[in-house]
Order: sequence, then C-alpha cells, then structure tokens
Amino acid sequence: MKLILLQPPIQDFYHTKVRIQPIGLCYLKSAVNKYLPEVRVVVKDYHSEGGRRSLAIPKELSYLKEYYKGPDNSPFSTFHQYYHFGASFEEAASDVAGENPDFVGISCLFSPYHREALKCAEEIKKKIQVPIVVGGAHASCMPGELLKHPSIDFVIRGEGEKPLVKLWKALQNGKNLETVPNLGFKKQGRIILNPMQENFPIGRIPLPDFSDLGKDRYLFEKKPMCFMIGSRGCPYKCRFCSIHLCFGRNYRKRTAENIFEEIRHRYKEGYRVFDFEDDNLAQDPEEFKRLCTFLIKEPFPEDIRLLAMNGICYWNLDPEILSLMKKAGFTDLNLSLVSTNEALLKKVQRPFNTEKYSAIVKEAFRLGFKIVSYQILGLPGEDISSMIQTLVFNSRLPVLLGASPFYLTPGSEISRDFPLKEEDVFRSRLTAMGIETDDFTREDIYTLFVSTRILNFLKGIKIYEQTTGLNGALKRARAIGKREELGAELLEKLLQEKQLYAFVKNRLIPLPRFKYPVFRELWNRLETIATQQGKRINI
Repeated sequence: MKLILLQPPIQDFYHTKVRIQPIGLCYLKSAVNKYLPEVRVVVKDYHSEGGRRSLAIPKELSYLKEYYKGPDNSPFSTFHQYYHFGASFEEAASDVAGENPDFVGISCLFSPYHREALKCAEEIKKKIQVPIVVGGAHASCMPGELLKHPSIDFVIRGEGEKPLVKLWKALQNGKNLETVPNLGFKKQGRIILNPMQENFPIGRIPLPDFSDLGKDRYLFEKKPMCFMIGSRGCPYKCRFCSIHLCFGRNYRKRTAENIFEEIRHRYKEGYRVFDFEDDNLAQDPEEFKRLCTFLIKEPFPEDIRLLAMNGICYWNLDPEILSLMKKAGFTDLNLSLVSTNEALLKKVQRPFNTEKYSAIVKEAFRLGFKIVSYQILGLPGEDISSMIQTLVFNSRLPVLLGASPFYLTPGSEISRDFPLKEEDVFRSRLTAMGIETDDFTREDIYTLFVSTRILNFLKGIKIYEQTTGLNGALKRARAIGKREELGAELLEKLLQEKQLYAFVKNRLIPLPRFKYPVFRELWNRLETIATQQGKRINI
C-alpha cells in the first residue's frame, strides 16, 4: 500500500528559496515507516521543482500595482511580479496519479497559500479517486473551512504523526473515525472535529526521512542544507501568533545527545549546513549549552555551519551561550525584537527586555556574528512614531533590519479583533500590506518598509574610518560598484527632491506611494547609523 505526502507549489511575489525543505512531511514518513511498516511512503516536493512562471496579480491584491511599479534594479527595490513557484498543479496531479497511491496527504503550512493546497487536491481528484488529508498550521487554524471543499476528505489538526498513523489504521480496519485524535472529517454532510490529544512523546518520534529529497535541492551558499527540529511547543502567548494551535504550549525538547547524533548522521549523508527551525531553540539554556559543547569537542572533518533562521529568543541568551554557539559553528544570529514600545508589547503579551537585547547584540557582534533583527511594521495599536522609534533604535546597533509588514494570522488572538473573510486569509502575507488602522495607512507601512532598504544599504557600505559623515559614506559607496553608485544617487535625490525613484528598464520612475514626510521624520531622528562592521555614519 502506498501513501503520497506532498508539498504544494505556492504563488506570491517572492519565496524563501533556502527554507522550503518539507521537514514536517519527512517526519510523517518516518513515523509511518516505524508504526506501519507495510505502507510505502513517498514524499513529493512540488514547491522546489518546476522553477517559476509569471502570473497576473490576483484581484484581491490589485491595489498593490500602485506600490510595486516594475522590475526595480535599485538597492531599495521591493517586489514587482507575482509568480507561481514550483510545478504546475496539473503536473503535480499527473505525477501523483502516476504513483497510483492509496492515500494522499497535503501540507498546508501557511494560510495565504491554502488555495494552492486546495487546487492540488482538486486536480488530483480529477485524475484519481483517492482519499485526501490536509495537515499543517492552516489545517490547525481553519479545519472547517478546508473540509468544506469537496476534494478534502480529512484534516489533521496539531502535530500529525500519531493522528496519521491512527487514521490509516482506522480506515484499514473499519474502525469508527471518531476515535482518531485531532481528526476532522465529514459525516452525512456534517463536519466533525475530534478532540485533541498529545502526540507521540518527542523522544519516540524517529528522525525525519529525507530519502526522497535529493540533498542538492536545498542549498545554503551552495552547500547542502537540512532542517533540524530540537523542540516543539511554545510556552509564550504572543497575541499575533498562532503556532500554539499546531504545537501546543507544552514545551518538549529532544536531548542534546539525540540532536548531536542526528547532526552526525546528516553529516555522513552529505549535509554541511544545519538550520534549526525551532520556535524556542534555547528555551532550556543548559541543554542548549550541552549541545554546543558536544559539537565543540568533536569537530567534523569539514567545517559545518549552524543556523537558526526561524529566529532565537534573545532573552534566553547570555555571553556564555553566545561564545559556545560561535565555537560550535553558529555564524548568524536572527533575533526577533518586534518593537521597542513596551506598552504595546505588554498588550500583545510579548516578552521584552530592551536592555538585555542591546547587551546580546553588542556581545554577539564582538564575537563576530552576522546579526539580523526583526521588527513588525503595523501591529494594531502601534503608531508611526513608535515604529520609527524601533527603527532608530536598531539603526544605532550593528544589525541588519528585518522589517516585516504585519499580517493577520488566522487562529491568533489578535485576529479575533478583525472579521476574517476568505480574501483576508489570502492576504495574510507580508507582501500584501493588508492591514490599515486609525494610526497608520498602507502608504505609511510601505514607506517604512522601503526605508529599511535604504538604511540597510547604508549599513552595508564598507567604510575604513571609525566614523564618517553621510557624504563620506556615499562617496565610498560610489567607489564600490554600479549598484552602490545608483543607491547613492537615489538617496541624494530623495533628500534633495523629496521624491524616491525606482530604476526600471534603465530609467528613473517616481514612486508616488512613498511618503516623504514619514521618511523625513525617520531621517531627522536617526543622528547616527551603525554599519555591519560596527563603524558609524553620522547623519
């Protein structure tokens, strides 16, 4: 008997090429292999295969045409073209049908891409009548909406290993489906959502099986990369997040020994870069230090690189941990600041300690980490001045600015304050800039988003003096290359003409949605910018 597990293609203005390995499906495969050895499981990744092709901007996002004006070749560019990333739906369906499976599982991780998961199911059903189950974060947030689609037979909420095994056994043995934990299904036209139960203990879930996925498909700086999961569950209650619906609030961790042995195993398979996708990698500092110590004591023949691109909570770090991370092979630090507005952070129940954050950034920089700090632009309840305050705060530190326009995540506490229609779920992506409030407009968010590109341009200029002025920095930029020369020209025009331009097809075109007064407020509050090298540009 055969089970196909697939990752659908997606449609958007961009995708993150280095973070698409379907580790969740690979965990499901290993669990089925362990508990149902008679079932052959095949993982298909239709996101990473098939390249990309241009699409018209959907009507729900048509307002973005005024913001994304064309293929801007400047350093300040955002987006311009809507794409289909991966195999076509018809190609994916034909490939699945050719496998002649007995059951198909579809991953639906992100809510804005739920249509792609449904389209895959629809095309598969046209070619082969086979039961289809959908799982992932969106299935945990909106199971009923998925089950309304005629091509979806089942959904699994939360972690999927145990429910998938139980579902397969129930179908094969003719058992009552209501005994399957976390399952959603249709019975006589009614949607049934079974009670949630705990998954297998994390120590009993076997390592993800990547055997169907060539390691050369997932690269980081040309080296094979694989995802790692060291823990599940998030004890925090940030109102803008819904991850607890998928993994719960009960934090469960693998042992340092277990994670280390997996890294050794993957190294033998040919992987050299290991990205921890945990939501709370260093939640247990002592266990995390033990892992780093294992990695330090047993160096690999060829250097490995460790990443945590999903971010790491700065309040769990200290100088000792940072030092061990650096010695173990961590090279980059992705920190989530969100905002410096303490009243807002209290309101959204986000832990914060800006003094601790600053200390961690300074120590990490001293140790040689490349640091990216993430800020949310447009959290409901925050105004423009507060967002600028956070940008100014991070501009003075040697970090790159990872600003992200806020989007409503279905299932989050904050989403309850907004009536979510299907088109709003479709817009729950940063490229949509889908939320406006009494405190800010879409143009404001767009302006600050582009402004972070400008600030990162300045932060990336390699200057030799410890401190220089803006003119000196732009003079240095012009000596680096044509793209940097263009950035310097556009910034000078912005400051002189109060207008930002894009460089499209070898000509400058104005960006009318960029609000100069908002940029000017930010610029006037800057005073100094810290480059990635720790140098200073006085404004």
